[in-house]
Amino acid sequence: MRELILGFSTAFALVLIATPSLIKVAKLKHLVDEPGDARKLHRRSVPTIGGIMIFAGTIISYCLWFPSSYASQLGSNYHFLSALQDFKYLLACMFVLFFLGLKDDIIGVSPSKKLLVHAVVGAILIFLADIRITDFCGLVGVEKIPGWLSITLSLFVYIVIVNSINLIDGVDGLAAGIGFIASMTFGYWFYKNMDLPLALLAVGLGGSLLGFLVYNFQPARLFMGDSGSLIIGVVVYVLAVKMIEFDMLRLPETMNTVSKPVLAMAILSYPLIDTLRVFVIRSISGRSPFSADKNHIHHKLLSLGCAHWQVSLILYAYTVIVVLLTFQTPAHTPNKSLLIVGITAVLLANSVFLFKSPAAPAKKT
Repeated sequence: MRELILGFSTAFALVLIATPSLIKVAKLKHLVDEPGDARKLHRRSVPTIGGIMIFAGTIISYCLWFPSSYASQLGSNYHFLSALQDFKYLLACMFVLFFLGLKDDIIGVSPSKKLLVHAVVGAILIFLADIRITDFCGLVGVEKIPGWLSITLSLFVYIVIVNSINLIDGVDGLAAGIGFIASMTFGYWFYKNMDLPLALLAVGLGGSLLGFLVYNFQPARLFMGDSGSLIIGVVVYVLAVKMIEFDMLRLPETMNTVSKPVLAMAILSYPLIDTLRVFVIRSISGRSPFSADKNHIHHKLLSLGCAHWQVSLILYAYTVIVVLLTFQTPAHTPNKSLLIVGITAVLLANSVFLFKSPAAPAKKT
């Protein structure tokens, strides 16, 4: 617990203290997002390189407070060495994605180059780090899955998670807040299951995001940009897969009451459901799933008259409700759990579309 508190506090303090200097430099060098585009919701210049602080806070806190006593606590150095190897590959992926995102935030990157980089990162995680989904844990009646399906599914899940985090970064504080809730939930789960390295990684990201939220909540003084959303996405992917693949024999009885795949999906319920929804709408409309529009759930809430901070708080509450519901569903019947949580999450997320947006005031002639 000591390492987790120190890791969270270090990341939070680092981001909180260093961010004002970053904002000043970004404005001096004109590394800002200008208003004017019809899709943009801000009305003033805002720096877009906040991902630098999320990246730095997470890595520095993890390196400083990695639980070196972890091996002796377990009586074996197997999990200790495994955690170090995982972080070695994750660190390489984080650097690649950070510089990709930073370049995209400053001068832009073509979709084909982004896809190529994601393919490389996915290959590192899946083939070198072996961080992939190999077991459905009884979900839809499936346990172990063949190697080719494991590789294909894991790459698909990685792409979906990274892009879904990026797509919800459209309202002040939304992506950072959802990322904070997700990372802290993962941190709690891994802590209760005595996997301190993964718990530290999760709370380090959580501390960085909470510090970043101080400057990103409405009115935002800093945007995370792709350099931030990609970092959140890759860390969350690793945490989600590690949760699903966690050895059942290491689970204490008190934590064996919830389906691991269902909980992982519940933690990411908002970005996953929102991304699936807009992709389906775009495809039905004959447009590219990656084309930009204003069909996201947060856009609908804004059209109903909610302020940015209200939209963020509503969707924070939505995520917490879905996660808490998951802890109340039985783990021994994962399909029933998935059905209950899935239907509830989809209905809640889409309930906002039952309300009509207020009519725009007539223009004076």
